[in-house]
Amino acid sequence: MNTTQTATPSDPYEVLNPGGQSRVVVVCEHASRRIPAKFGDLGLNESARQSHIAWDPGAMAVAKELAVRLDAKLVASTVSRLVFDCNRPPSAPDAMPARSEAIDISGNANLTPDQRQARTLSYYEPFRASLAAVIAATTDPVIVTIHSFTPVFHGRRRTVEIGVLHDSDQRLAGAMMKTAPSHTALNVEVNEPYGPRDGVTHTLKEHAIGAGHLNVMLEIRNDLIETAAQQGKMADCLDGWLADALAELTLSVTATC
Repeated sequence: MNTTQTATPSDPYEVLNPGGQSRVVVVCEHASRRIPAKFGDLGLNESARQSHIAWDPGAMAVAKELAVRLDAKLVASTVSRLVFDCNRPPSAPDAMPARSEAIDISGNANLTPDQRQARTLSYYEPFRASLAAVIAATTDPVIVTIHSFTPVFHGRRRTVEIGVLHDSDQRLAGAMMKTAPSHTALNVEVNEPYGPRDGVTHTLKEHAIGAGHLNVMLEIRNDLIETAAQQGKMADCLDGWLADALAELTLSVTATC
């Protein structure tokens, strides 16, 4: 795997393995909890800045491991979702949330239109343009976004362990659900714990659905990917699972010809 990165640590995105030969493009919008110095701490204590409200713990590690196994390009945001959530359109209130779960984010309260526009231009647009360019340079691309979610949300424990999410195009998600029993004994559910109803499929809509590219968003409960060993095991699972799902789709197309 060519691990060359096309961005410096201060840039709002990074591309890993830009020469990857896989048709899969791996995306991690919530890879980092970094808050640029000019925003201070956004009014949050250290515990909040480390928590799931600021990023998706374990997601970037799994995305990297998966990209290695697939020899895939990986595009990731390098700023906290609290600065700008790159899986939301700029017009969405939660692109720069003033509250997340039960925590108020005072540094995002009462942002002016100019402040929102400045963040959009500084963080979202470079990420969006980079991802669009990587997809455009990939033959017959398949977009796979990697996320994680907290086991307990608003005091309620979640039983879902892996969510396979789709918007209006359910081809790849459907194939993954069909082949899931061959790859994992975990509790896998469709469009859980989030789905299109929650506005979480922006990347799929922006970069895949309109162009007809196969796509899926994967949500992994973060207690399952806390350690390097767990992250590697999950990447192994997703590697084989995606391969079987894509093969299933190829067989389905062949059968209808």
